[in-house]
Amino acid sequence: MRKRGKNRGMESKDINRKSTKKIILVGNPNVGKSVVFNYLTGKYVVVSNYPGTTVEVSHGTTKWRGKNITVLDTPGVNSLLPTSEDEIVTRNILLNEKDALIVQVADAKNLRRSLLISSQLSEMGLPFLLVLNMEDEARERGIKINYQELYSLTDARVISTVATQKKNLEKITEELGDLREATLNISYPPALEEAISQIAEFLPEENISPRSIAIMLLSGDKSLKRWLHARLPESRINEIEAIRRSCQAGFDQPISYLINQVRLEKVDEIVRLVTMIKPIKRKRLSTRIGELSVHPFWGVVILIGVVYLLYQVIGVFGAGVAVDFMEKTVFGEYINPFFMRWTGRLVPMAWLRDLLVGQYGLLTMAMTYAFALILPIITFFFIAFGLMEDSGYLPRLAVMSNKIFRLIGLNGKAILPMILGLGCATMATLTTRILESKRDRIIVTLLLALGVPCSAQMAVIFGMLSGFSPMMVVLWAGVVGLVLAVVGYLAARYLPGESSDFVLELPPIRLPRIGNILIKTLSRIEWYLKEAVPLFALSTFILFIMDKTGILINIEKGASPLIKGVLGLPVETTQAFLIGFLRRDYGAAGLLALARAHTLSAEQILVALVTMTLFVPCLANFLVIVKERGWKIGAAISGFILTVAFTVGGLLNLILKITGFKI
Repeated sequence: MRKRGKNRGMESKDINRKSTKKIILVGNPNVGKSVVFNYLTGKYVVVSNYPGTTVEVSHGTTKWRGKNITVLDTPGVNSLLPTSEDEIVTRNILLNEKDALIVQVADAKNLRRSLLISSQLSEMGLPFLLVLNMEDEARERGIKINYQELYSLTDARVISTVATQKKNLEKITEELGDLREATLNISYPPALEEAISQIAEFLPEENISPRSIAIMLLSGDKSLKRWLHARLPESRINEIEAIRRSCQAGFDQPISYLINQVRLEKVDEIVRLVTMIKPIKRKRLSTRIGELSVHPFWGVVILIGVVYLLYQVIGVFGAGVAVDFMEKTVFGEYINPFFMRWTGRLVPMAWLRDLLVGQYGLLTMAMTYAFALILPIITFFFIAFGLMEDSGYLPRLAVMSNKIFRLIGLNGKAILPMILGLGCATMATLTTRILESKRDRIIVTLLLALGVPCSAQMAVIFGMLSGFSPMMVVLWAGVVGLVLAVVGYLAARYLPGESSDFVLELPPIRLPRIGNILIKTLSRIEWYLKEAVPLFALSTFILFIMDKTGILINIEKGASPLIKGVLGLPVETTQAFLIGFLRRDYGAAGLLALARAHTLSAEQILVALVTMTLFVPCLANFLVIVKERGWKIGAAISGFILTVAFTVGGLLNLILKITGFKI
């Protein structure tokens, strides 16, 4: 079998002289792959202190031996026997990319978990470089690794790095020219070995060894079904399945479990031989803070403190001081008068002047909303969110939220995309790929689109709530939270399938690096300017056309029974809901403008905010939902959400009127 693998390797090299070389970064989640990718390519991808940041493959280029070669940053995996969509993506890249230079980025603090991936790369027959990252954190925990011994036991090239400090990262490209296959030599029980050999004989030559594919098939890997049907006749596939069933009949436990146990025994043997742990007498302050942040009592106290700080920074300073300065001083006294003055001089056509600086002007309304009302608030939100990400607090927030989410049938990894949705619902929808269960992916996608406001929308909401008593915040959060709980509970109860287990490794609490926070904030602001601002301009242009053609006033009249009658809002808010179809944050900005003009009462602001929070997903999120879940589910989710938003808003307005409740 081994000999066959070597021959395959020689054949691959002949083929690969014509192929384009690539560096492929693989490894467990949250081990620093994206930091290494940023270093190699000079291209920024978001780096955070929690798992699941990389859910799509990032591409970049780097110089190697005088030539530009492609670098791929793959989603983090816990096993190359995939159980989730992101793990399938990574495994398929290794399966299909010929002549690649594999770099396994690993956590030096968790050598056992890292070598489990190494053992699978070894079985695939792929030469790779093992980069043991976070060496400083391992040392602080008293973990010392004998790298020379690790090399002699595995034959894998090994280097240690501290990626965040760029320590030893230059060695990665130096070592790539001397990669070799690792030899972990894992032997399974005889019955398994016989079945592996039988299946491997049926398999064609591929980029990875037939033995490794046979192990995946024997373990019941259904993600290889299409690959098998493209290469083997149906009769051969049935023979493979018969071998698998016959082999499984001889064991009480699943074959996948048995294979994993044998690998772990081998890995544990190596870890014992190469690792020395010196006991730490005193807990570090960061360790103590990390423990307190998930404590049943102190964790809640810390959470309240974090929310209060967010409210002060984003709501009071960002939405108050910064927005006032930008709207009244910068745009009110300088920019808008400048545009109006020069447009009046240079543009003779009245309709064009109106398009540029009128009520629905591209330069006045769109730019004022985008730069004066939203940009200051989301800038502070991005800074605060980046601090929570890089400190390692977000995963702990997921742990604190676990009991709440379990009440509505969600648990496990499902919580993490929900928390990430506070940054961007579109990206969080992509993050649902880390979920093993299709049921969980659909439920989380629905809840993200329904009631988790993205950073820009959240920032505007903070701004609108900042001028009222805490009761306003409690009512808004209470209504939205109740709707999420009811919809989540019903979806979990009636959608078929099982929920995944709660397995989330908590990263260490780290002091955020100012440079990374600044780069991350600028990167997100760039995203906002590129994605949101053009849609703001488009929305304003549509409003302008509808206003000039009389469509807008007819829509306002047509929607009056719903907007005025059901929601109890002035008809002018129709415009905010119309542009909310393209961007919910732009719609929320429209509400903010009405609120700042004192057009809405406190009760109307509450009804409008609840309705807008539960409103249809923005265009970008809708397209990603369609991409991930398909047209039918995307359309069904949007229709359901639209109905829920106006129903809840109408009921809230009715209750406030009947009870005469004043805020």
